[in-house]
Amino acid sequence: MAMPIAAVEQAELPRFVAVEGPIGVGKTTLARRISETFGYPILLEPAAENPFLDRFYRDGGRHALPTQLFFLLHRARQLAELGEGDLFHPVLVADFLIQKDRLFAEITLDANELTLYDQIYQTLAINTPKPDLVVYLQAPPDVLMERVRRRGIPAEQHISGEYLAALIDAYTRFFHFYDDAPVLIVNAADIDLVNHDGHYEQLISRIVHMSGMRQYFNPHPTLI
Repeated sequence: MAMPIAAVEQAELPRFVAVEGPIGVGKTTLARRISETFGYPILLEPAAENPFLDRFYRDGGRHALPTQLFFLLHRARQLAELGEGDLFHPVLVADFLIQKDRLFAEITLDANELTLYDQIYQTLAINTPKPDLVVYLQAPPDVLMERVRRRGIPAEQHISGEYLAALIDAYTRFFHFYDDAPVLIVNAADIDLVNHDGHYEQLISRIVHMSGMRQYFNPHPTLI
């Protein structure tokens, strides 16, 4: 696949890019496109493989703990499989940060379950590589709800607006204090980073020229 802008070919690209954001914001699709653009391997969240996720979206709390533990154990295995040689300097695009896993645990588990989750997390002693850049996608609950409905994944049709609002708040708190890597905060509400080449090329340019620990990307939705 051709690079969207010539500058990418000469740029010193971030070696490990993590794309993050709440359900429906488009992080997996964007991660796939960045992976193709940079020619990097991709590491994806195993949502489709989680046998508890559908039941969690349907019935809520009583399925929260196995849902979270499945994600935690799967992510830990994914990171372990990166290999010792690449663990600290991977060339990679991922659609998740394992550090944000506890964000979901905090809003779905009760106090005793959260204690158990923390004990398991500590026992795993996960050695996580730090990204060179996090692309954090933001959008309000009504936009996320519409995108969830439009993409039509059956399990996700049971997600409530209240859950999405709580998730957005949790992400906001998480990234307010996050300082392990530079963060490019993207207003993804009114733009199309997948089908609109102009928006996507602007984003790639910002990634290539990212400096400092925090920047914001808010292109005009009609800009070509």
